[in-house]
Amino acid sequence: MAKDSAVELEAGDHTVRISHPERVYFPARGETKLDLARYYLSVADGIVRALRERPCMLHRFPSGVTGDKVHQKRVPAGAPPWLETVRVHFPRYQRHADELCVTEPAHVIWAVQMSTVEFHPWNSRRADTERPDEWRIDLDPGPRADFAAVRRVAHVAHEVLDELGATGWPKTSGGSGLHIYVRIEPRWGFSEVRRAALAFAREVERRAPGDVTTTWWRKDRDPAMVFVDYNQNARDHTIASAYSVRGVPEATVSTPVAWHEIDDVEPGDCTIATVPARFAKLGDLHAGIDDTAYSLETLLEWADRDGLE
Repeated sequence: MAKDSAVELEAGDHTVRISHPERVYFPARGETKLDLARYYLSVADGIVRALRERPCMLHRFPSGVTGDKVHQKRVPAGAPPWLETVRVHFPRYQRHADELCVTEPAHVIWAVQMSTVEFHPWNSRRADTERPDEWRIDLDPGPRADFAAVRRVAHVAHEVLDELGATGWPKTSGGSGLHIYVRIEPRWGFSEVRRAALAFAREVERRAPGDVTTTWWRKDRDPAMVFVDYNQNARDHTIASAYSVRGVPEATVSTPVAWHEIDDVEPGDCTIATVPARFAKLGDLHAGIDDTAYSLETLLEWADRDGLE
């Protein structure tokens, strides 16, 4: 391929031009910007499902993941007319942003053309951005906690979810942790969802005191513990979506897994080089995530019981 020779990719109903396709984004194996775009096309159904109708923060790496990272909320001027956005308001600054709102694969590939590697959606949708429909359980290991501890905590979380009658959808974080998503009825605001998430985290901590902490300040946490990060449910807090590539040289992917895989999955094995074949074989393991929504009423009762603010 000639240096800086643009290519055009078919993405659903649109053709997206990829400039500088040969630029190496991930130095561990040499994957390029074009490899990244082709990866997202290979998991198009999954990434669109994960992002659909949600305000989306873009993590851009214009010169590859070893260069500077740009956190971009606003879709820039000059975006194609078929791109969709959603306006969100930031009361603290009395400002607003028109953020990317993915509804089809071409929106994802356009973002890749704009040097996006990671997609960080809100846990609410544009129909009502102030009422989340997704509760996120983030199992974040401390610097001295191994992945075996994360696995143990995931099983405890699964146990509590089963008792609540809620379905959890796990995925690797693309880093050292695990995420579990639960669809919820969009009846509550961010503060209530966060409060419910804290009540859940405290219950997991009670059942696994040797592995789990809910201590908020990092400096006060035992580094050998797994933090159940309930604050990922606060307004405008985002984490990498299912199927999002992470901005690391190895191009790891935040990958949906089945519960029976928790004890065997190695997060570092899930990359843009391996996930396409997995997706082709298994399909989207989160395909049923929108089928049932859970009520937070029991968790909010727990929060009242425990006196959680």
